[in-house]
Amino acid sequence: MTLHERDTELFFHTYKRLPLEIIRGEGAYLFTADGKRYLDMFGGIAVNALGYGHPRVLQAITDQAARYIHVSNYFVQEPQVRLATLLTRLSGFPRVFFCNSGTEAIEGAFKIARKWGSSRDKREIVGFSNAFHGRSMGALSLMDRPSYRDGFGPFLPHCTVAPFNDPAALHSVLGPNTAAVILECIQGEAGIRPVSTEFIHVLQRLRGAFGFLVIADEIQSGGGRTGKFLACEHSNLRPDLVTLAKPIGGGLPLGAILGTQLVAGTLQPGTHGTTFGGNPVACAAGAAVLEELIATNLMQQVTDNGAFFTGRLMQLCSDFPTICKEVRGKGLMLGLELAQDGGPVVTAMRDRGILVNCTDTTVLRFVPPLIVSRDQIRETIDTLRTVFTAGVQPPPQ
Repeated sequence: MTLHERDTELFFHTYKRLPLEIIRGEGAYLFTADGKRYLDMFGGIAVNALGYGHPRVLQAITDQAARYIHVSNYFVQEPQVRLATLLTRLSGFPRVFFCNSGTEAIEGAFKIARKWGSSRDKREIVGFSNAFHGRSMGALSLMDRPSYRDGFGPFLPHCTVAPFNDPAALHSVLGPNTAAVILECIQGEAGIRPVSTEFIHVLQRLRGAFGFLVIADEIQSGGGRTGKFLACEHSNLRPDLVTLAKPIGGGLPLGAILGTQLVAGTLQPGTHGTTFGGNPVACAAGAAVLEELIATNLMQQVTDNGAFFTGRLMQLCSDFPTICKEVRGKGLMLGLELAQDGGPVVTAMRDRGILVNCTDTTVLRFVPPLIVSRDQIRETIDTLRTVFTAGVQPPPQ
Protein backbone atom coordinates (compact mmCIF):
# COMPACT_ATOMS: atom_id res chain seq x y z
CA MET A 1 0.00 0.00 0.00
CA THR A 2 1.40 3.41 -0.96
CA LEU A 3 1.68 6.35 1.40
CA HIS A 4 -1.22 8.10 -0.37
CA GLU A 5 -3.39 4.99 -0.13
CA ARG A 6 -2.68 4.72 3.60
CA ASP A 7 -3.47 8.41 3.98
CA THR A 8 -6.84 7.93 2.27
CA GLU A 9 -7.65 4.97 4.49
CA LEU A 10 -6.68 6.63 7.78
CA PHE A 11 -7.91 10.22 7.70
CA PHE A 12 -11.14 12.15 7.37
CA HIS A 13 -11.17 13.32 3.75
CA THR A 14 -10.82 17.03 4.46
CA TYR A 15 -7.93 17.80 2.11
CA LYS A 16 -7.31 17.39 -1.58
CA ARG A 17 -3.78 16.04 -1.34
CA LEU A 18 -1.27 16.83 -4.06
CA PRO A 19 0.21 13.73 -5.75
CA LEU A 20 3.65 14.37 -4.25
CA GLU A 21 5.57 12.74 -1.40
CA ILE A 22 7.71 15.46 0.16
CA ILE A 23 10.89 14.29 1.88
CA ARG A 24 12.68 17.60 2.56
CA GLY A 25 12.79 21.32 1.87
CA GLU A 26 15.60 23.77 1.26
CA GLY A 27 15.20 27.51 0.76
CA ALA A 28 12.25 28.00 -1.58
CA TYR A 29 12.37 24.40 -2.86
CA LEU A 30 10.70 21.13 -1.92
CA PHE A 31 12.11 17.72 -2.84
CA THR A 32 10.08 14.55 -3.40
CA ALA A 33 10.78 10.86 -2.88
CA ASP A 34 11.14 10.34 -6.63
CA GLY A 35 14.06 12.79 -6.78
CA LYS A 36 12.25 15.82 -8.22
CA ARG A 37 12.69 19.43 -7.09
CA TYR A 38 9.81 21.92 -6.96
CA LEU A 39 9.90 25.69 -6.56
CA ASP A 40 7.29 26.39 -3.89
CA MET A 41 5.38 29.59 -4.62
CA PHE A 42 2.85 29.20 -1.84
CA GLY A 43 5.12 28.33 1.09
CA GLY A 44 2.76 26.29 3.23
CA ILE A 45 0.15 28.95 2.30
CA ALA A 46 2.03 31.99 3.58
CA VAL A 47 3.62 30.21 6.56
CA ASN A 48 7.28 29.63 5.66
CA ALA A 49 8.47 33.22 5.59
CA LEU A 50 12.16 32.23 5.58
CA GLY A 51 11.65 29.16 3.42
CA TYR A 52 12.72 25.67 4.41
CA GLY A 53 15.66 24.81 6.64
CA HIS A 54 16.68 28.35 7.51
CA PRO A 55 19.69 28.03 9.85
CA ARG A 56 18.53 30.75 12.24
CA VAL A 57 15.17 29.05 12.77
CA LEU A 58 16.67 25.56 13.06
CA GLN A 59 19.18 26.75 15.64
CA ALA A 60 16.49 28.48 17.68
CA ILE A 61 14.34 25.31 17.71
CA THR A 62 17.29 23.10 18.65
CA ASP A 63 18.50 25.38 21.43
CA GLN A 64 15.06 25.83 23.02
CA ALA A 65 14.12 22.13 22.72
CA ALA A 66 17.29 21.29 24.66
CA ARG A 67 16.20 23.64 27.47
CA TYR A 68 12.53 22.68 27.73
CA ILE A 69 9.77 21.98 25.22
CA HIS A 70 6.76 22.81 27.37
CA VAL A 71 5.87 24.22 30.74
CA SER A 72 2.47 25.58 31.66
CA ASN A 73 1.47 29.20 31.27
CA TYR A 74 1.67 29.55 35.04
CA PHE A 75 5.34 30.30 34.39
CA VAL A 76 6.94 33.36 32.83
CA GLN A 77 8.86 32.10 29.79
CA GLU A 78 11.76 33.94 28.18
CA PRO A 79 10.93 32.85 24.58
CA GLN A 80 7.39 34.22 24.98
CA VAL A 81 8.65 37.52 26.35
CA ARG A 82 11.28 37.82 23.61
CA LEU A 83 8.76 37.19 20.82
CA ALA A 84 6.15 39.49 22.40
CA THR A 85 8.77 42.25 22.64
CA LEU A 86 9.55 41.88 18.94
CA LEU A 87 5.85 41.88 18.04
CA THR A 88 5.17 45.06 19.99
CA ARG A 89 8.25 46.68 18.46
CA LEU A 90 7.23 45.85 14.90
CA SER A 91 3.51 46.51 15.28
CA GLY A 92 3.30 49.27 17.89
CA PHE A 93 0.62 47.36 19.84
CA PRO A 94 1.31 47.16 23.58
CA ARG A 95 -0.46 43.89 24.47
CA VAL A 96 -0.05 40.31 23.22
CA PHE A 97 -1.85 37.01 23.80
CA PHE A 98 -0.39 33.79 22.36
CA CYS A 99 -2.46 30.84 21.15
CA ASN A 100 -1.90 27.93 18.75
CA SER A 101 -3.41 28.98 15.42
CA GLY A 102 -5.15 31.65 13.42
CA THR A 103 -8.56 30.22 14.21
CA GLU A 104 -7.81 30.41 17.94
CA ALA A 105 -6.65 34.00 17.50
CA ILE A 106 -9.97 34.82 15.83
CA GLU A 107 -11.92 33.13 18.63
CA GLY A 108 -9.93 35.02 21.25
CA ALA A 109 -10.46 38.35 19.51
CA PHE A 110 -14.18 37.52 19.21
CA LYS A 111 -14.31 36.88 22.97
CA ILE A 112 -12.45 40.09 23.78
CA ALA A 113 -14.86 42.08 21.60
CA ARG A 114 -17.90 40.47 23.24
CA LYS A 115 -16.49 40.97 26.74
CA TRP A 116 -15.58 44.59 25.99
CA GLY A 117 -19.00 45.24 24.50
CA SER A 118 -20.97 43.55 27.29
CA SER A 119 -20.47 46.46 29.69
CA ARG A 120 -21.34 48.96 26.96
CA ASP A 121 -24.56 47.34 25.71
CA LYS A 122 -22.85 46.43 22.43
CA ARG A 123 -23.35 42.89 21.14
CA GLU A 124 -23.18 42.84 17.35
CA ILE A 125 -20.05 41.60 15.55
CA VAL A 126 -19.89 42.43 11.83
CA GLY A 127 -17.87 40.57 9.23
CA PHE A 128 -17.77 40.91 5.46
CA SER A 129 -18.67 38.84 2.42
CA ASN A 130 -16.17 36.35 1.00
CA ALA A 131 -13.95 36.63 4.08
CA PHE A 132 -12.15 33.66 5.56
CA HIS A 133 -11.44 33.69 9.30
CA GLY A 134 -11.09 29.97 10.06
CA ARG A 135 -13.15 26.84 10.61
CA SER A 136 -14.52 27.27 14.14
CA MET A 137 -18.14 28.13 14.90
CA GLY A 138 -17.24 31.70 15.80
CA ALA A 139 -15.34 32.20 12.57
CA LEU A 140 -18.10 30.59 10.49
CA SER A 141 -20.64 32.91 12.12
CA LEU A 142 -18.77 35.85 10.55
CA MET A 143 -18.48 34.34 7.07
CA ASP A 144 -20.99 33.82 4.27
CA ARG A 145 -19.63 31.28 1.82
CA PRO A 146 -21.88 28.20 1.61
CA SER A 147 -18.88 25.93 0.96
CA TYR A 148 -17.62 26.71 4.46
CA ARG A 149 -20.95 26.97 6.30
CA ASP A 150 -23.44 24.51 4.81
CA GLY A 151 -24.57 21.90 7.32
CA PHE A 152 -22.81 23.42 10.32
CA GLY A 153 -25.51 25.77 11.62
CA PRO A 154 -27.08 27.19 13.65
CA PHE A 155 -24.42 29.83 14.11
CA LEU A 156 -23.76 32.32 16.89
CA PRO A 157 -26.33 35.09 17.41
CA HIS A 158 -25.65 38.79 16.96
CA CYS A 159 -23.34 38.20 14.00
CA THR A 160 -23.85 39.99 10.69
CA VAL A 161 -22.09 39.64 7.33
CA ALA A 162 -22.11 42.77 5.17
CA PRO A 163 -20.92 43.26 1.59
CA PHE A 164 -17.14 43.77 1.36
CA ASN A 165 -15.96 47.02 -0.22
CA ASP A 166 -19.49 48.45 -0.26
CA PRO A 167 -19.25 51.74 1.69
CA ALA A 168 -22.99 52.38 1.50
CA ALA A 169 -23.74 49.06 3.19
CA LEU A 170 -21.72 50.09 6.23
CA HIS A 171 -24.31 52.75 7.09
CA SER A 172 -27.06 50.14 7.28
CA VAL A 173 -25.23 47.58 9.45
CA LEU A 174 -23.11 49.66 11.85
CA GLY A 175 -24.63 51.51 14.78
CA PRO A 176 -24.68 51.96 18.55
CA ASN A 177 -25.17 48.21 19.14
CA THR A 178 -22.03 47.29 17.16
CA ALA A 179 -19.30 45.86 19.39
CA ALA A 180 -16.75 45.14 16.66
CA VAL A 181 -16.04 44.87 12.97
CA ILE A 182 -13.61 42.26 11.65
CA LEU A 183 -11.98 42.50 8.25
CA GLU A 184 -9.05 41.38 6.15
CA CYS A 185 -7.40 44.39 4.51
CA ILE A 186 -6.44 41.94 1.77
CA GLN A 187 -8.84 39.03 1.51
CA GLY A 188 -6.71 35.95 0.90
CA GLU A 189 -9.01 33.00 0.27
CA ALA A 190 -11.38 35.26 -1.68
CA GLY A 191 -8.77 35.80 -4.37
CA ILE A 192 -6.34 38.45 -3.03
CA ARG A 193 -8.84 41.31 -2.90
CA PRO A 194 -7.63 44.51 -1.20
CA VAL A 195 -9.96 46.75 0.78
CA SER A 196 -10.75 50.05 -0.95
CA THR A 197 -9.69 53.45 0.36
CA GLU A 198 -13.31 54.68 0.39
CA PHE A 199 -14.45 51.65 2.40
CA ILE A 200 -11.80 52.30 5.05
CA HIS A 201 -12.66 56.00 5.12
CA VAL A 202 -16.37 55.32 5.80
CA LEU A 203 -15.50 52.62 8.35
CA GLN A 204 -13.24 55.03 10.23
CA ARG A 205 -15.91 57.73 10.24
CA LEU A 206 -18.58 55.38 11.60
CA ARG A 207 -16.15 54.03 14.17
CA GLY A 208 -15.72 57.57 15.45
CA ALA A 209 -19.48 58.03 15.59
CA PHE A 210 -20.43 54.73 17.28
CA GLY A 211 -17.30 53.70 19.20
CA PHE A 212 -16.97 50.07 18.09
CA LEU A 213 -13.78 48.02 17.93
CA VAL A 214 -11.99 47.17 14.69
CA ILE A 215 -10.36 43.75 14.42
CA ALA A 216 -7.82 43.29 11.61
CA ASP A 217 -7.39 39.68 10.50
CA GLU A 218 -3.70 39.64 9.50
CA ILE A 219 -3.29 35.86 9.67
CA GLN A 220 -2.34 35.57 6.00
CA SER A 221 -1.30 39.15 5.26
CA GLY A 222 0.76 39.92 8.38
CA GLY A 223 4.36 39.30 9.32
CA GLY A 224 5.88 41.43 6.58
CA ARG A 225 4.24 39.67 3.64
CA THR A 226 2.96 42.86 2.03
CA GLY A 227 6.16 44.86 2.59
CA LYS A 228 4.84 46.26 5.86
CA PHE A 229 4.52 44.25 9.04
CA LEU A 230 0.72 44.52 8.90
CA ALA A 231 -1.32 44.97 5.74
CA CYS A 232 -3.62 47.44 7.51
CA GLU A 233 -0.68 49.89 7.54
CA HIS A 234 -1.16 50.38 3.79
CA SER A 235 -4.66 51.71 4.52
CA ASN A 236 -3.64 53.87 7.49
CA LEU A 237 -6.04 51.77 9.56
CA ARG A 238 -5.21 51.48 13.26
CA PRO A 239 -7.27 48.54 14.56
CA ASP A 240 -7.96 47.82 18.22
CA LEU A 241 -7.19 44.12 17.84
CA VAL A 242 -5.03 42.23 15.35
CA THR A 243 -4.97 38.48 14.79
CA LEU A 244 -1.73 36.87 13.61
CA ALA A 245 -0.54 33.32 12.91
CA LYS A 246 1.04 31.56 9.91
CA PRO A 247 4.64 32.99 9.70
CA ILE A 248 5.06 34.03 13.32
CA GLY A 249 5.88 30.49 14.53
CA GLY A 250 8.61 29.83 11.99
CA GLY A 251 6.61 26.86 10.68
CA LEU A 252 5.46 25.66 14.11
CA PRO A 253 1.86 26.13 15.33
CA LEU A 254 1.48 29.58 16.86
CA GLY A 255 -1.07 32.37 16.81
CA ALA A 256 -1.27 35.76 18.48
CA ILE A 257 -3.68 38.54 19.33
CA LEU A 258 -2.34 42.08 19.51
CA GLY A 259 -4.32 44.75 21.34
CA THR A 260 -4.32 48.44 22.17
CA GLN A 261 -4.62 49.95 25.62
CA LEU A 262 -8.36 50.35 24.98
CA VAL A 263 -8.83 46.58 25.33
CA ALA A 264 -5.79 45.80 27.51
CA GLY A 265 -7.84 45.26 30.67
CA THR A 266 -10.70 43.30 29.11
CA LEU A 267 -9.31 39.87 29.98
CA GLN A 268 -8.39 39.02 33.55
CA PRO A 269 -6.93 35.81 35.08
CA GLY A 270 -9.35 32.97 34.43
CA THR A 271 -11.42 34.65 31.70
CA HIS A 272 -9.37 33.19 28.83
CA GLY A 273 -6.43 30.85 28.47
CA THR A 274 -4.71 28.01 26.65
CA THR A 275 -2.61 24.98 27.52
CA PHE A 276 -0.25 25.02 24.57
CA GLY A 277 -0.53 28.61 23.35
CA GLY A 278 2.84 30.35 23.34
CA ASN A 279 4.74 27.06 23.21
CA PRO A 280 8.36 27.99 24.00
CA VAL A 281 9.85 26.16 21.01
CA ALA A 282 7.38 27.83 18.64
CA CYS A 283 8.06 31.22 20.25
CA ALA A 284 11.82 30.73 19.91
CA ALA A 285 11.36 29.89 16.22
CA GLY A 286 9.07 32.89 15.76
CA ALA A 287 11.56 35.21 17.42
CA ALA A 288 14.21 33.96 15.00
CA VAL A 289 11.94 34.83 12.07
CA LEU A 290 11.27 38.36 13.32
CA GLU A 291 14.92 38.93 14.21
CA GLU A 292 15.85 37.95 10.66
CA LEU A 293 13.11 40.23 9.33
CA ILE A 294 14.71 43.15 11.19
CA ALA A 295 18.39 42.29 10.74
CA THR A 296 18.21 41.82 6.96
CA ASN A 297 15.66 44.56 6.17
CA LEU A 298 13.62 41.79 4.57
CA MET A 299 10.44 43.84 4.30
CA GLN A 300 12.15 46.25 1.89
CA GLN A 301 13.21 43.25 -0.18
CA VAL A 302 9.59 42.07 -0.15
CA THR A 303 8.47 45.49 -1.39
CA ASP A 304 11.06 45.54 -4.19
CA ASN A 305 10.58 41.94 -5.30
CA GLY A 306 6.82 42.31 -4.99
CA ALA A 307 6.88 45.26 -7.37
CA PHE A 308 9.03 43.24 -9.76
CA PHE A 309 6.68 40.25 -9.54
CA THR A 310 3.62 42.47 -10.03
CA GLY A 311 5.14 44.08 -13.11
CA ARG A 312 5.89 40.71 -14.69
CA LEU A 313 2.38 39.44 -13.95
CA MET A 314 0.88 42.57 -15.47
CA GLN A 315 2.95 41.97 -18.60
CA LEU A 316 1.49 38.47 -18.79
CA CYS A 317 -1.99 40.00 -18.59
CA SER A 318 -1.10 42.26 -21.49
CA ASP A 319 0.35 39.42 -23.55
CA PHE A 320 -2.47 36.93 -22.83
CA PRO A 321 -5.64 39.06 -22.58
CA THR A 322 -7.98 36.12 -23.26
CA ILE A 323 -6.48 34.11 -20.37
CA CYS A 324 -5.59 36.72 -17.74
CA LYS A 325 -7.94 39.32 -16.27
CA GLU A 326 -6.29 41.18 -13.38
CA VAL A 327 -3.35 41.31 -10.98
CA ARG A 328 -4.07 42.19 -7.33
CA GLY A 329 -2.25 42.40 -4.04
CA LYS A 330 0.75 43.88 -2.24
CA GLY A 331 4.33 42.75 -1.78
CA LEU A 332 4.50 38.97 -1.95
CA MET A 333 0.77 38.43 -1.48
CA LEU A 334 -0.33 38.48 -5.11
CA GLY A 335 -3.19 37.10 -7.15
CA LEU A 336 -3.53 36.63 -10.90
CA GLU A 337 -7.19 36.31 -11.84
CA LEU A 338 -7.80 34.14 -14.89
CA ALA A 339 -10.73 34.11 -17.27
CA GLN A 340 -11.12 30.38 -16.63
CA ASP A 341 -10.71 27.70 -13.97
CA GLY A 342 -7.19 27.86 -12.57
CA GLY A 343 -6.97 24.12 -11.81
CA PRO A 344 -5.43 23.10 -15.15
CA VAL A 345 -2.81 25.86 -14.78
CA VAL A 346 -1.88 24.61 -11.31
CA THR A 347 -1.44 21.08 -12.68
CA ALA A 348 0.57 22.25 -15.69
CA MET A 349 2.86 24.35 -13.49
CA ARG A 350 3.39 21.45 -11.08
CA ASP A 351 4.29 19.15 -13.94
CA ARG A 352 6.94 21.71 -14.90
CA GLY A 353 8.40 21.89 -11.38
CA ILE A 354 6.63 24.91 -9.88
CA LEU A 355 3.99 24.77 -7.16
CA VAL A 356 1.30 27.44 -7.33
CA ASN A 357 -2.05 27.59 -5.60
CA CYS A 358 -5.50 28.41 -6.93
CA THR A 359 -8.13 30.07 -4.74
CA ASP A 360 -11.64 31.30 -5.48
CA THR A 361 -11.63 28.93 -8.49
CA THR A 362 -9.98 31.34 -10.96
CA VAL A 363 -7.23 33.13 -9.00
CA LEU A 364 -3.63 31.96 -8.95
CA ARG A 365 -2.32 32.91 -5.50
CA PHE A 366 1.37 33.65 -4.98
CA VAL A 367 2.52 33.74 -1.35
CA PRO A 368 6.07 32.39 -1.61
CA PRO A 369 8.74 32.50 1.08
CA LEU A 370 9.77 36.10 1.64
CA ILE A 371 13.33 35.11 0.69
CA VAL A 372 12.27 34.23 -2.87
CA SER A 373 14.76 35.58 -5.42
CA ARG A 374 14.18 37.49 -8.63
CA ASP A 375 15.56 34.56 -10.61
CA GLN A 376 12.91 32.35 -9.02
CA ILE A 377 10.24 34.92 -9.83
CA ARG A 378 11.47 35.04 -13.43
CA GLU A 379 11.37 31.25 -13.59
CA THR A 380 7.76 31.29 -12.38
CA ILE A 381 6.72 33.92 -14.92
CA ASP A 382 8.55 32.18 -17.77
CA THR A 383 6.87 28.89 -16.90
CA LEU A 384 3.45 30.55 -16.76
CA ARG A 385 4.16 32.03 -20.17
CA THR A 386 5.01 28.56 -21.49
CA VAL A 387 1.81 27.11 -20.02
CA PHE A 388 -0.35 29.91 -21.44
CA THR A 389 1.30 29.63 -24.85
CA ALA A 390 0.63 25.88 -24.86
CA GLY A 391 -3.04 26.54 -24.25
CA VAL A 392 -3.07 25.74 -20.52
CA GLN A 393 -2.49 22.04 -21.00
CA PRO A 394 -0.19 19.85 -18.90
CA PRO A 395 2.75 18.39 -20.83
CA PRO A 396 2.49 14.75 -21.99
CA GLN A 397 3.53 12.18 -19.40
